[in-house]
Amino acid sequence: MKIIILSFFSLGILFFLSSCNTQKSATGFEDEIYVVADSSEYAEIEKTMDSTFEKIIYTPQPEKVFTLKRISPSQIEHYELKKNIIIAAPLNSNSRTSQFISAVVDTVVKDKLEKDSSFILYKDNLWARNQLVVVLSAPTLTELNDKILHNSDNLLYAFQKISDERLFNSLYNPRYEQKKIEGEFLKKYGWVIYVQADYKLALDKPKDNFVWLRRSPGSDMERWIFVHWIDNATPEYLDKDSIKAIRNRMTKKYYVTADNSGYVVVAEDYFTVNEVNFNGNYALFTQGLWDLNIKGMGGPFVNYVFYDENTKRLYMLDGSVYAPKYYKRNLIQQMDVTLQSFRTKAELSKERKEELLEAAED
Repeated sequence: MKIIILSFFSLGILFFLSSCNTQKSATGFEDEIYVVADSSEYAEIEKTMDSTFEKIIYTPQPEKVFTLKRISPSQIEHYELKKNIIIAAPLNSNSRTSQFISAVVDTVVKDKLEKDSSFILYKDNLWARNQLVVVLSAPTLTELNDKILHNSDNLLYAFQKISDERLFNSLYNPRYEQKKIEGEFLKKYGWVIYVQADYKLALDKPKDNFVWLRRSPGSDMERWIFVHWIDNATPEYLDKDSIKAIRNRMTKKYYVTADNSGYVVVAEDYFTVNEVNFNGNYALFTQGLWDLNIKGMGGPFVNYVFYDENTKRLYMLDGSVYAPKYYKRNLIQQMDVTLQSFRTKAELSKERKEELLEAAED
């Protein structure tokens, strides 16, 4: 027992001091979360953990948002550089994970874990840069299970948020940014979206307020982004039926096969709409599937719709993937992150506007 306590003590020192040292970048896949827990205790919370983090999205194959991988507390040092880590155990159960938590949190935090049913410890950059470590604990296993259940949305959001931030940092590179195209969007339309070097401006239709960007057209891993806006609109368009109707109207006109025999429509099997905050605006976020009306092709899409009070415009931002030979969870996340780079003119700094407008003149 003394050996275990000493080991936890040394890890506790590491827990508090590691962020002071020069850190390595977090490693691993974006969709993996490592859960430090004793096997017997994890068995009691596994179902709730799965329902919280292993939610299914359809691409159209069923894929998990995150995959949980349980590890023993004795293995922490081998996994401490992973991007996503959860440490879960009831307080004072005398399990190895419980002892570890007691060794690494101070009395104030421990008191909150015991008394506050909503308190969860989130720690950024603990053992590595761009890492999130979460400590889940409560007085008993039953209370721990309830805490996870009642805070499931916030827990999932925390890992999705840092994953999106990491992905955007990896995607965004000023050296490969097409600032000229971005500047032209800003000059002509009053908005901008990040355009990577390998995207092509496929269509620019001012009369229909429609812009289409394509990546790798004709390949087995295509990605499409469109921006569409309605002038002199009202927030009344912010509903599920309007999203489907507007998207179908634009894709029927512009997402067509080479011989014009088919066009893209929203598939009926999977279509979910949730309220979100998009850069401070109330927005509806849609995840769905697209099909050709004549069948034969299909894939996932993500879509944001929000009303901009300053310009009285309704914006629709849409990202689609066609990659029949590949898993598409990470590809659709890339689409989502790229859509989140959208900014109206009013949301840009003076320096950023000048930079882009200069690029448009070159």
